[in-house]
Amino acid sequence: MTTTKLSDSLTISKVLIGLWQVADLERNNQKLDPLVAAKALHSYYEQGFTSFDMADHYGSAEEISGVFKKTYGLKDIQLLTKWVPSPGAISPSQIQEAVKSSIKKLQVEQIQLLQFHAWNYADPSWLDCLFGLQKLKEEGLIANIGLTNFDEAHLNMVIQSGIPVVSNQICYSLLDQRAAHKMTTTCLANNIKILAFGTVAGGFFSEKWLHQPEPAINEALTWSQMKYKRYIDAAGGWDWYQTLLASLDKIAKKHQVSIATIASTYIKDLPAVGGVIVGARLGASAHIDENKKILTLTLLETEREAIKNILAQGKSIPGDCGDEYRKPPYLTASGDLSHHVKEIASPYPTIKDASGKTKALSGTSWETMAGYSRAVRKGNRILVSGTTATHGSHLIGGNDPAAQAHFIFDKIEGAIQSLGGKLEDVVRIRIFIKNINQWEAIARAHGQRFAHIQPVNTMVQANLIGEEYLVEIEAEAIVE
Repeated sequence: MTTTKLSDSLTISKVLIGLWQVADLERNNQKLDPLVAAKALHSYYEQGFTSFDMADHYGSAEEISGVFKKTYGLKDIQLLTKWVPSPGAISPSQIQEAVKSSIKKLQVEQIQLLQFHAWNYADPSWLDCLFGLQKLKEEGLIANIGLTNFDEAHLNMVIQSGIPVVSNQICYSLLDQRAAHKMTTTCLANNIKILAFGTVAGGFFSEKWLHQPEPAINEALTWSQMKYKRYIDAAGGWDWYQTLLASLDKIAKKHQVSIATIASTYIKDLPAVGGVIVGARLGASAHIDENKKILTLTLLETEREAIKNILAQGKSIPGDCGDEYRKPPYLTASGDLSHHVKEIASPYPTIKDASGKTKALSGTSWETMAGYSRAVRKGNRILVSGTTATHGSHLIGGNDPAAQAHFIFDKIEGAIQSLGGKLEDVVRIRIFIKNINQWEAIARAHGQRFAHIQPVNTMVQANLIGEEYLVEIEAEAIVE
């Protein structure tokens, strides 16, 4: 199959043309001519490529795509974009403004797929954004909602909270196999497709790098190359990468294709993958004929096994999908978030009283009714109240105990962040569960979040207040 059905209203190509490099081409504040760039996109269309992926922060990519669609009168193309808001609270009017801005630039009446990125799960404003996008979908401004750079726990949280999403765009390549495990399982179980970027590692999966000395990460490289050189370092280092490259070269010669084609084909045919996204440097290099071969090429099982054997000799990229944008090591072009965000906003408002205590308030009706704080800091000690999966009028995580637990841990982390601490400062956890047969799912969620911290922990069965709540958790932290 050369196409993938994401929903009843959207079918995409198994090879999508990614426009992230527009930002790199414009990094010296030299905006591309939209007509010239649109002509470059049309050369892809003429060769059968109909799906184009972009974002609100990929330079003028949305504007170029709008000019491309209008200039050539195209109705059979798929324009996928992303919304990546700055950290912090976002109002409903700001959500609508962002969507309408993309609609205007794309010169469409409805966005076919809007993919959402969240910077800080500990700040629940990301959920407000998704609920806001869901409302705009119901109003017809968006046809489909997708996610980008979400880990498995939060993808599942979104699903269980009743927000319909059709895809998750994540880094998935021979260098980065994080998506091959729980992410794939969750996507297959919920008919969600993985849109894989990074399959050619910013051009490092190429003959020109075979038997070459290791480059330094500096401005001589493109932004993509700086980013994926960090992935090579994390995945096994330059010598291991050269071994992998040599194996890919051998397979590529057998099929009379490029190394990049082999690298992308391997990912294209993995379970749950709806498509691979290959980057286009408009006006600089096309590789159109070679990219077409990804659609029809199938690797032999022996060839896939040979690649797997080399991957097994490398290292796992730390964390889960998308963690590279939320915690060290930051596998970005700059090695930090300086190209992306100025600062991470405090998740919750705080109040300091006359006694020297600082209180964090999450704004739930429970806090107002019963007269308590989500968390209180006195000196270097932070105490977090018993916390359930409540956000405004929403129950987060539905009937899934692990999803509820993960949101509670997010909420606890947000309260601690607001008071100047971090999750690693937690020394004590108390977990109260309603149904004893759900203890393991909740314990595993705790393990995912605290295995590297190992606080003191107690879990007991309790008759919780509120029928919808499966788990309540409190915490203590000491800020060193």
